[in-house]
Amino acid sequence: MKLQRQAMYKEREQQILRVAESLLLENQNFTLDEIAKELDLAKGTLYKHFASKNELLMHLIIENENNVLEISKKYNHDIYEHIPRYMLYHLRDPKKAIILHQIEEQLTMSVLHSNATFDELYQIRQERIMAIRDMIEKYLKSMNYEISIRDYTSYVWSLTFGACLLLNSSYYQRSIGSRDKLINLYIHQAYTFPSNTTNFAELKHLDMNPLEE
Repeated sequence: MKLQRQAMYKEREQQILRVAESLLLENQNFTLDEIAKELDLAKGTLYKHFASKNELLMHLIIENENNVLEISKKYNHDIYEHIPRYMLYHLRDPKKAIILHQIEEQLTMSVLHSNATFDELYQIRQERIMAIRDMIEKYLKSMNYEISIRDYTSYVWSLTFGACLLLNSSYYQRSIGSRDKLINLYIHQAYTFPSNTTNFAELKHLDMNPLEE
């Protein structure tokens, strides 16, 4: 009986998360009352799972990070397998990637970092870095390019998030051509390195304010 109640509890929690995610993609200002109404739950029952909307949002962020962690663990032997799968996970649902990132930034400013859910989030990310560390180190050495593993993963994330912004843009939807070709271009960019170690000192000859007379 106890196992059955636990299974029902977990199933209900997943239902809450799925409804919350759906509402979030429509309107970030959704309320817990809307979730309770959608699932025909008493609000008290909802609070047994999540004490606040912020806690619920953090669970969505953590769930997403766990999905990324699973990709990293499964494809951590070949960077040419890992990078496309990592990027496509986000690029296939760019709106979700953008919103979850924005919410995390907002919560970072408003919630104490000692919060247990933030600790869990950072532990997952650390585990992900460790899962792909050897693979990336080997790749960077093969490319003879001196950049830290964290900087490279940050670079890939910036490409991914930038692509998400573009793919989610209403302007893009109206004016830019093949979505698949653009995604393919972004993925290949993750493997692109300068032919030499050009640094900012070597770029001093460039006009950094081309619009000024």
